[in-house]
Amino acid sequence: MTTGSTATDQPLSPAEAPTSQARNSAAFWAATGRSRGHEVIRRRGFLAVDGDERAGLRILVQEPDLDPGELAEVGELVRGAAGAVNVEDPFSATDLSHLGMRNWQMPIMLRLPGPVGEPALDVTRVRRPEDLQTAERVVIEGFELDRFEPYRPGELFPTALIEQPGVDVFVASLDGAVAGACVSVVADGVGSHYWVAASSAFRSRGVGRAVMLGALAHLADLPATLTASKLGRPLYESLGYTVATPSTWWAAPSGTA
Repeated sequence: MTTGSTATDQPLSPAEAPTSQARNSAAFWAATGRSRGHEVIRRRGFLAVDGDERAGLRILVQEPDLDPGELAEVGELVRGAAGAVNVEDPFSATDLSHLGMRNWQMPIMLRLPGPVGEPALDVTRVRRPEDLQTAERVVIEGFELDRFEPYRPGELFPTALIEQPGVDVFVASLDGAVAGACVSVVADGVGSHYWVAASSAFRSRGVGRAVMLGALAHLADLPATLTASKLGRPLYESLGYTVATPSTWWAAPSGTA
């Protein structure tokens, strides 16, 4: 279900990309948390989704200036997490080194509104629970999400996820089988993409490009941001994305940091 797809009056600038990515990530993870029945915690400076042992804790920094109370609460959440911890800071402004977590950077990339090419493969928007489960399996395999094994249908992508405003899941098919998947999110007139994955049996066959083109088709009139891995960056650059700024990520295997 896609909402907020009205084109913005002014192009999004690279300086605005961190805030747009922060808001979009918060919208996606809040929708995911609601769908899973997990606690969603909203503060001025961050949003957190506090999940179980397998889902873990996700924190999305929303402002570059967390106050002492917010920073202390982040620490409490990290130390009390039931599973793995991931903190996304699009502003690269919050130092969490005192929590003993490892950190790295990935670029936030920006694509301005413009034409989108046709995918070489069949790409469809997921409507049925059984198709959502297929997409779920592709993402678990593609991202090597071992914590979601043994597989429990609907744990990563609950059926309620595709009923959330602004959230769509797409799959690409090749040789009669689902070969790739991704999630598209529209929030505040800006699009973004998450969990872009290809099944290992179909890698290096244009699956990632196809599923991205299919997902971008309904965002052609919107600016779009995403956070790119090292391997994904060349694909996104070929689709018209440019690097705006680095985003800092923090992670710990459990809440014992």
